[in-house]
Amino acid sequence: MSEKIVVPILGESVTEATVAKWLKSKGDKVSSDEPLVELETDKVNVEVPSPSNGILENISAKEGETVNVGALLGSVSLTQSTSTSPEIESDEKKYSPPKLKKKETKKIKNIENKPVDLVTSKEETINKIFDDKHLVLEEEPLILDNTLNENHKETKEETNNSDIRVSPSARKIVSEKKIDIKTIKGSGKNGLILKEDVMDLMGVKPAPSERKTAYGPEERIKMTRLRLTIAKRLKEAQENAAMLTTFNEVNMHEVIKMKNQYKEDFQKKYSAKLGFMSFFVKSCIIGLKNYPAINAEIQGDEIVYKNYYNISIAVGTDKGLVVPVVKNSDELSFAEIEKTIATLGQKARDGKITIEDLQGGTFTITNGGIYGSMLSTPILNPPQSAVLGMHNIIERPVVEDGEIKVRPIMYLALSYDHRIIDGKEAVSFLKVVKDSLEQPKRLFLNL
Repeated sequence: MSEKIVVPILGESVTEATVAKWLKSKGDKVSSDEPLVELETDKVNVEVPSPSNGILENISAKEGETVNVGALLGSVSLTQSTSTSPEIESDEKKYSPPKLKKKETKKIKNIENKPVDLVTSKEETINKIFDDKHLVLEEEPLILDNTLNENHKETKEETNNSDIRVSPSARKIVSEKKIDIKTIKGSGKNGLILKEDVMDLMGVKPAPSERKTAYGPEERIKMTRLRLTIAKRLKEAQENAAMLTTFNEVNMHEVIKMKNQYKEDFQKKYSAKLGFMSFFVKSCIIGLKNYPAINAEIQGDEIVYKNYYNISIAVGTDKGLVVPVVKNSDELSFAEIEKTIATLGQKARDGKITIEDLQGGTFTITNGGIYGSMLSTPILNPPQSAVLGMHNIIERPVVEDGEIKVRPIMYLALSYDHRIIDGKEAVSFLKVVKDSLEQPKRLFLNL
């Protein structure tokens, strides 16, 4: 008797997925609710658990295959007691790893403990150790054995005419680059060939990159479903929206001053770090309430004005950019915003973000400044009509009350859909955000 493994419901508008990786192999014992296979959607990765205790009997969908919701992935054969089942016991015996023979263990131990005669050449030592294995060494190893005495600073290269003395570092380069040792004139004591002598002969040619050495001149890796979806939607945003970007700068002095003054008390009381993002979220909400078109979207021939404020926060992960949503941000305190952002960000980086965490956003904030970006033109996150880009904070001279002072300045960029948002509204919105950040007391007065 067996139970089917099927593709679960993946969320709103998600109808298919790609089999990313099977976490178990055919014939493996599995427990109920134990993850069996990882599915990759255009938004998140989902683990499909085992429906029951038993053995993974069959795998119907291979890795890389596209499957629809409800499709058969495999099956699990049911067992009442996985510990006492004769079938499972036989499988354990079948798949148990082979034990190391005593003779082989003894031989390895002898090799490791065998002393190295410093007088004997390296090639002779290696041949003696591995003689019983009948190994043929075409070249000497590039790295000297750790068992060699540190005071043994040079080796000899036997030639037909005479002995050529080579330092260990020079010898390594000679072996790697296949250089004729007889063409090098040593500048060291008694004609010792040094590393500098070899480098002079080579013209100090740079070594190839580690990636080129490891993977060759080019690498080809199939794009993940998430990356393909990101690429598709960004291109659609450029083609379908009349996208425009307006800029402004904000003096972060007062925000930084307030943050430094209260961050310890804030953390003690709320068990959360006080960051910049909560100030930006609150500032944007004030702007969105004053200019509703920034929080609206186009649906067909209608404009939908949204009276709720779900702020999407862009988060970079190893698998690509995801944009979790802080829902009903206007109803949250500074501490609640910071906690929510921290939780969503960690879930995104751990690959545990859910479909629900990514849906329903009305406005997006992206922070390229954490990576050092000074200025950018962020791309819309459809169907939203605007996105705010934060950037790096740099100390610059500014004039305040007729005096030149050094202040922490950040550039802000607002990209918007000109079909629904006029330039006046966009510029005015950004000015509200600027004023709220430069005078953070306004945030608590809802001005």
